[in-house]
Formats: sequence, structure tokens, C-alpha cells
Amino acid sequence: MKINPLLDIVYPQSFLGEDEMANEQTLSIIKPDAVFTNHIGEILIRFEKSGLKIVAAKMVHFSQEQARAFYSVHAHRPFFQELVSFMISGPVLALVLEGENAVAKNRQLMGATNPKDANPGTIRADFAKTIEKNAIHGSDSLETAAKEIRFFFKAQEIFSR
Repeated sequence: MKINPLLDIVYPQSFLGEDEMANEQTLSIIKPDAVFTNHIGEILIRFEKSGLKIVAAKMVHFSQEQARAFYSVHAHRPFFQELVSFMISGPVLALVLEGENAVAKNRQLMGATNPKDANPGTIRADFAKTIEKNAIHGSDSLETAAKEIRFFFKAQEIFSR
């Protein structure tokens, strides 16, 4: 058995090779704008083609309280209420991605927060319209990922493979 200390997840040894045990997990959220414009599949394909595995997925519709709690780190910023309003405007797809350097790889796939600054071929360059409606969220560190994953998923809902 292998235990992920950040998430208290126990992986049976028979399912994981030695290389896979060192993999990271990160959270990604396909935001309401990308869900509304039907880009879920295209985004999922990018994760898998990059070598990331989708080990949990859940479509949710944030309540105002949930959105405020999830983005509480930004509560002091002027854009906070606009962010909360956007995130409750429609359903999102929350995902746990797993793979080598998953946090960094996901952030590279996402591109810069402002789609105008995002490199061509990134998710935000291709699917986001504005800095406020930027298609996707991704954890910025392993510590943040652990906290954000627990916000959406119980340990038994994550299936490392």
C-alpha cells in the first residue's frame, strides 16, 4: 500500500508502479464559460494528451457560500465579488488530475490568467474570452491542491490509475 500524505489516500501496491507512486495530484476546474460553450471534451483531451490522468471528476453548481469559501484567498481583492458571481452563474466541472509534475503541467496547459497574454495553444488562449471569464482554474501549489481537492472530493472518490 502507498499513502498520499497530502490527501490521506491509500493506493493498493498492485495498481501502481514505482514511477507512478511519485506522481502529483492537482485540482482543475472547467469554469462556467467553458462549460456553457461546450469545450469540456476538448479540454479533457488536452489533459490526457499531456500525460495527465483524470482520477476524479464531478459537475457541480456552486452556491454563493461555496464560491466565497473556495475563493476566500481573494476576498480582499477588488474582483472578488465579480469572481463569485461568475462562478455561481452555471455549473463547473471539478477534476483531480494526476501525473508527473501535475501542478506545473496543468498551469502550463492553462496559460496566463489573461487570455490575451496566454501562449497560443493553451486552454485560455483557445477558449477564454476575458481575464474574468478565463475558462479554467488550476491549483498553484501542492499544498493548495490538497486543500482544493478536499473541498470537492472525498478520498474514496479519487481513483488513481
